[in-house]
Amino acid sequence: MTDNRKLAMFLTKILIWLAVIAASTIALPQGAPEKICQSMLPVHPGSLPQNSGSPFSIVPRRFQGKVILVLSSLLGAPFQGFMIQGRSPDGRILGQFESLGEFAHTINCEGQGDTTTHSNPNPKNVLEFKWNPPSGYEGPVIFNGTIAQDYGTFWVGVESAPVQLGRNLVDDAVPQFSRPTFSNTPPTFVTPGHREAAMDFDPFYTGCSSTKLCFGSPDGCIKSKSCKAAVAVSVAGDKFDFELKAYQGAKWVGVGLSNDDKMGDDSVIECVNNGNSLAPYLSWTGGKPDYGAARTKNQLGIRLLNQSIIDDTIYCKVRRDARTVVNGREFDLSNKMYFLLIAAGSDASGQGVGYHDITYLPTGSALSLADVSDVSGASRTLIRIHGAFMIAAWIGAVSIGTLLARYYRQTWMGSSMCGKDVWFAWHRLLMMITWALTIAAVVLIWVELESWSSELPHAILGTITTILCFLQPIGAFFRPHPGASKRPLFNWLHWLGGNLAHIIAIVTIFFAVKLGKAELPHFVDYILAAYVVFHVIVHLLLSIMGCLSERSADGRVASFPMKDLNTGRNASHMDRSGDYPYAVFRKAMLGIYAFVVIAITIVLILITVFAPIEETWKAFRNRNSS
Repeated sequence: MTDNRKLAMFLTKILIWLAVIAASTIALPQGAPEKICQSMLPVHPGSLPQNSGSPFSIVPRRFQGKVILVLSSLLGAPFQGFMIQGRSPDGRILGQFESLGEFAHTINCEGQGDTTTHSNPNPKNVLEFKWNPPSGYEGPVIFNGTIAQDYGTFWVGVESAPVQLGRNLVDDAVPQFSRPTFSNTPPTFVTPGHREAAMDFDPFYTGCSSTKLCFGSPDGCIKSKSCKAAVAVSVAGDKFDFELKAYQGAKWVGVGLSNDDKMGDDSVIECVNNGNSLAPYLSWTGGKPDYGAARTKNQLGIRLLNQSIIDDTIYCKVRRDARTVVNGREFDLSNKMYFLLIAAGSDASGQGVGYHDITYLPTGSALSLADVSDVSGASRTLIRIHGAFMIAAWIGAVSIGTLLARYYRQTWMGSSMCGKDVWFAWHRLLMMITWALTIAAVVLIWVELESWSSELPHAILGTITTILCFLQPIGAFFRPHPGASKRPLFNWLHWLGGNLAHIIAIVTIFFAVKLGKAELPHFVDYILAAYVVFHVIVHLLLSIMGCLSERSADGRVASFPMKDLNTGRNASHMDRSGDYPYAVFRKAMLGIYAFVVIAITIVLILITVFAPIEETWKAFRNRNSS
């Protein structure tokens, strides 16, 4: 008896296992049943609706008294099953769908043919439906759907934009695709849990490093699925498919095929937002000194397979011939290796694309496009060090050095450093550090870029700053004696050159935040603005205190620096019997100023060195959580 019971239990487990296998293999074979008309919740044992944003959309438009619906697979992810209804604002199921034969059929929920569902579980990418509104109906209609990628992966409550119906309404233009929204319009179903951003479920990254080569910017973003721009390459017979994607409101995204990791003389595939749709183009990047991408006259060799515009994200899938001749040069994708250059920008015209102000990154080595292994970007170490040196020089060293020279000449009287007045010793040291860091930073960026671009405000202003900085110590070395007649002229020129260099340098750093190569977050602008405000306030306070000191000096020789610029008197004639009035206040202000400036400098250097800081912080949190 015991053996029979064991045998029965064993057979029962086998039957249950076979039933589960059968259920998963015949997922959604004949469409949704009428018993889920209100909930729209599939009865899939062991499976629950997804909490992430749906990669599918339902896009409606009015056309000749009907509504045309497009159910599309965003970013190329196929779907197997669906159920779609048109509903009034109060939840009533309206209208009637027309049958799609082998792809879809209608079921009766509240009326004849008011719901459409799939006819087979075969993978689909795009389907178009015709929906007839009720006779005489006026008002909005919202289309709600349940869409299943497969048996265990489905989304309930995918909602279209409202469509206004009524008399005398003109047909809609072909719509721009937008990210689907969610609601609890199906009256008996509310999607559980917190809905995460659509990027948390992004079919673009499916297959990366297993079935297709993926590369994105910033470096390492493929693993974290957080790219600003990305490209995926897969082999399609004797052709290659390029998937291009960009976020952050990009107007274009492109990938270049290059013989090195520098822009210039490259074949580029562009995905460009032309307003209501995306279009692919072949272009060619010019070499030194006039960089830029110009579209080729011959656009043969590429074909658009899929495209979507979803809020601030653009996507194109472009098929390219394995062998193409561009600008007289043959590109053999099957047999040659190329560097990939991924770029995206926020400006595109009818004739071409603008600067890659959103992001730009080359691969670290030449790649075989059929290889699906992990890809890393080119090193940005020299760019990071360049930025860190400039921040340390022009926000850290110069700020404190100029403050000392302007307001602290009559402070720490009776003390010396290396045989010089304290203020002068520190001023000279900080200016020497500024000069050395600036020259080193310029050399590093020249080595990295191997050229100079005159098109960028950052490069132009940075060059002016470097020239002024280079000349300052040379002028100081040849400065006239304090009693010489030309000493006032030197004082004014030295003051003017230093302040101009400082102001232009700060403006240059502001422009650096906009550079794709810098990968700096936008909030750096607020940190820089806070520094400028703090710097101005401290200078105003010390200037006011200087005026008060003048009135309180009571016979002492004035040492307010702006007045000193007009005199060539010998410094030995200045009163050295003690510090100028309000010395304690000035010392306290210097301490506060130095602390804040050094803190801001350290923060900006860390953000620059570890850029993109958002990805570094995310990776740090992920390591700690695991």
